[in-house]
Amino acid sequence: MALVDTIGVLAGIFTTVAVLPQIIKALKTKKVADVSPFMFLILCLGVGLWTVYGVLKKDWPIIITNGISFIFNGVMLYICITSQHNQEK
Repeated sequence: MALVDTIGVLAGIFTTVAVLPQIIKALKTKKVADVSPFMFLILCLGVGLWTVYGVLKKDWPIIITNGISFIFNGVMLYICITSQHNQEK
């Protein structure tokens, strides 16, 4: 694997797993009052578009890392929305 490919794959992995600590903390504490669901919505749109871009370019590292990132950020967005909704009751 060329250096440029290695850098691309590592960048994708790091940006993909970056949200995991926030998800874990939110699940453990059930507190997301300080987390912006709007930010995660924008992030989902961004990585979703990156995934489409990867599909159009047939670039598997972009497709896989951004597809997984879309799922992770979608999970965090879901946690934000449902937790805030449950706190309002």
